[in-house]
Amino acid sequence: MKLHLCRIAAFVLLAGGARADMLVHHDLPYAVAVTMAQAAVESCKAKGYAESAVVVDRSGATIVAIRGDDAQPYTMENARRKAYTAMNFRIPSAEYAKRFADNNPVVRQQVSLPNIIAIGGGLPIKIGNEVVGGIGASGSPGVDEPCSQAGIDKVADQLK
Repeated sequence: MKLHLCRIAAFVLLAGGARADMLVHHDLPYAVAVTMAQAAVESCKAKGYAESAVVVDRSGATIVAIRGDDAQPYTMENARRKAYTAMNFRIPSAEYAKRFADNNPVVRQQVSLPNIIAIGGGLPIKIGNEVVGGIGASGSPGVDEPCSQAGIDKVADQLK
């Protein structure tokens, strides 16, 4: 019995003293995501485009999706995939699209993965160097990325 208690005590001491470093990360709050998506849609609307915007979290799950007035139905899926791509590869989806256009064999294979798209308009959302999500916009030819950037700019003070 005494030996058994010593083993338990030794285990408890070792387990307590051998604390593994825990991963610490930030999560994007719903209110910030809504503000970002609204700002992206409004930015493009001011330029005359019917836009949709989607914000995804650090794992690629949709936090908020907004389809602006008169935006085509497909823009919701495009915006989601752009946000996911930017979050996943931690680069703007336009940069990813450039790699695809350069005929990069790895990117050619990756683009067949679910949720990945090689079209500009998605941006990673960062707090410092940590990617906490992605934002994607769709509906304005060639203007999607600036609209996504307008969403990030709207909450820049909250991403510090």
